[in-house]
Amino acid sequence: MHDLARTRQIPPRTSPAPTIDWISCRSKSSTEITMHCCRLLTVFRHFGTGANSGNGLAFRRLTNVGKNSVAFRYSRGYSSACSASTNYGRCSTSSRGGRIFAPARYLSRCTPSWTGSQDSDKPTGSILELQPNDFVDFLKEKKIRRCFVVYDSRAGEVRVSHPELEELVRFSREDRVDYDNHEAVFLEVGARSGCLLGAFVWRTNRGQACGGIRLWDYANMEQYLRDGLRLAQGMGVKSALAGLWVGGGVSVVCEPRERLSLLSDLRASLMADCGCFLSDLNGCLVAAEDVGLNVIDLDNVHMFSRYTTCISEDKGGSGNPSVATGKGVICAMEGALDFLHMGTLEGKRIGIQGAGNVSTIVVEELLKKNVSHIYVTDCHMNRVTDMRNRFPGVTDILQVEKVPLDDNGVLAYPCDIISPCALGNILNADTIPTINAKIVCGAANNQLGSPEDNLLLKERGITYIVDYLANRMGIVNCANETYGRLPDDPAINRHFGREWDNSIFLMTKKMLKKAQSEDITPVEAANAIADKLSLELHPIWPQRSQQIIQALVDNNWHLG
Repeated sequence: MHDLARTRQIPPRTSPAPTIDWISCRSKSSTEITMHCCRLLTVFRHFGTGANSGNGLAFRRLTNVGKNSVAFRYSRGYSSACSASTNYGRCSTSSRGGRIFAPARYLSRCTPSWTGSQDSDKPTGSILELQPNDFVDFLKEKKIRRCFVVYDSRAGEVRVSHPELEELVRFSREDRVDYDNHEAVFLEVGARSGCLLGAFVWRTNRGQACGGIRLWDYANMEQYLRDGLRLAQGMGVKSALAGLWVGGGVSVVCEPRERLSLLSDLRASLMADCGCFLSDLNGCLVAAEDVGLNVIDLDNVHMFSRYTTCISEDKGGSGNPSVATGKGVICAMEGALDFLHMGTLEGKRIGIQGAGNVSTIVVEELLKKNVSHIYVTDCHMNRVTDMRNRFPGVTDILQVEKVPLDDNGVLAYPCDIISPCALGNILNADTIPTINAKIVCGAANNQLGSPEDNLLLKERGITYIVDYLANRMGIVNCANETYGRLPDDPAINRHFGREWDNSIFLMTKKMLKKAQSEDITPVEAANAIADKLSLELHPIWPQRSQQIIQALVDNNWHLG
């Protein structure tokens, strides 16, 4: 294959942490100048807006806790950076007793679900136990820049690009937790950054795989692979329930040993690598924003690949998805009320955890619906103040309160609906018994602590609206960016209506009806519906991404 580093005149990587003196260079190509300007623009925008990538403020410690589970412990700084997320913004997680669990099917746009302390420095002979940056060193030693693991549907077998990576085939064959005949996993060592880049593709019957680019620090390759496999499947489930003609996918990038600072040349080089990686995959994956990246990063990725979405509005992107996500949560609430014969939102009492962007839209819509009372809590005083200032003159209806970081007291608020819109893993054996609401419906990702907690909600007679149905509008907002923009776009608005079969309102009722008639949980019902939908073929481009993957393998992509 052609050498993108050479044809695009980007300086090739010469060390694990390249530094380029852009100011003093005597001759610069146009691409080099553009990359330098993007760095400066990033700085100015960050200083002007206070934006951050979330991941850059985190101090993480990762470790193994077993073959099929891994652990994550996060700092207060990271929790602050990640709370009150949108579905295509940063998301967050909270712990229960120092442990976090997130079922593979629940994952969409969330932080890894692990807790513990790092213990991965010991020598190891297993690829799965290697820290991803050590895996990069392993690949370099074997003179491998690209590799893949693909599922050959015709033979019913998993194939790997290099015999040195046969352990990944055994992992795929034996795993019963996260691997689900994923169509492909492509891995590449970035030519400029030296970072490990990955593309994970689940089912693409409905169209190109679509999911975010996640930048994260993993303790070992098993964590890295499991996170990618879970996220790809989670995006496929969410997209299928939303009626989108896209498949499940995600790109996972491991942070380099050198942390990516605001002024780092390495960060710009990494975004260039991500773009070229996507371009060389020929469109089997369309990538968006995930944890660790922001819209400015996506703009920089877009410089090197057309297979990106979630770019800024001034470049033709879909912009902030918070408004659409908040409205979607309201539709899910209304669907649940209607199914339970509880009437409309008028006169209802709502408890909301989190006062971020999505919560603000939820409150705004609830006030329009004439609810009787809204109780909102957040652990950040600035968000509490912002919400109070946003809605002056309604203190008799809206109460916004600052609470400690780990305070889940809002769940015990006596109301009709509890709406988790901040941290994940807050519906667990400790909190569920305190819930005084009939319905739980919110925008937070990974609200359930474990499958057992899902059953506990059912036993207590609490109707749970699965997060990946209620918060779907993040992916919906950007999935069709390439088809252009319209004011009051009917392709967006139909998700808020009550006529289209896949609207949030009707899909909520369909899920609850199936759960009731089959005596199963809403999560099980939603997954069953999504499984069936994910197998439907795209009406115009059936199996297009599968054909692209096959062509990449046949044409020796891994040798490029």
